Amino acid sequence: MSLRPDLAVIAAHVAPGSRVLDIGCGDGELMAALRDERGADARGMEIDPAKVELCVSRGLPVIQGDANSDLAFYPDGTFDYAILSQTLQTTERPDQMLDELLRVGRKAFVSFPNFAHWRVRLALLWQGRMPVTRELPQSWYDTPNIHHLTIRDFHDLLAAKGVKVERCWFLSDGQQIGRWGANWLAQAAVFQISR
Repeated sequence: MSLRPDLAVIAAHVAPGSRVLDIGCGDGELMAALRDERGADARGMEIDPAKVELCVSRGLPVIQGDANSDLAFYPDGTFDYAILSQTLQTTERPDQMLDELLRVGRKAFVSFPNFAHWRVRLALLWQGRMPVTRELPQSWYDTPNIHHLTIRDFHDLLAAKGVKVERCWFLSDGQQIGRWGANWLAQAAVFQISR
């Protein structure tokens, strides 16, 4: 089974043998890849009990928890990497979530959908309503996304918090694209960050 494009980028850049916390790990797809292909000690936190059960049935160490409050129970620097894939926009306070990621992990990977992608902009312009796309498949009233961010917004937040961008990748239709025009052209972004 192939990984979702943002997860494939993350998996390719986690150092072998690392201790990893995958926050909002879903069905454990990334954790399994990190364990099997990178020899990582991968652990997860997931809010959905059915997904926790699925992970556990696959032999993955996952706890049920809410990242908005339960990361506080982890000691500082417990992990080499904290991973938050396609989840930042669903958290109550993304700014505080970044602090927690970089507290429990020495480094972090964050991926998110880019709400400034040209298709999203055009849907708003021409149709006058929130778009439903392959990357954003829910209608506005049933989406888990409570914060709509762009690549530029994320860069600004990192700069304001003094967070270092170690690497970043921009994805469109599952393929990596260059940095130029990424705020307009990328459907999703992946950042590797540290203090």
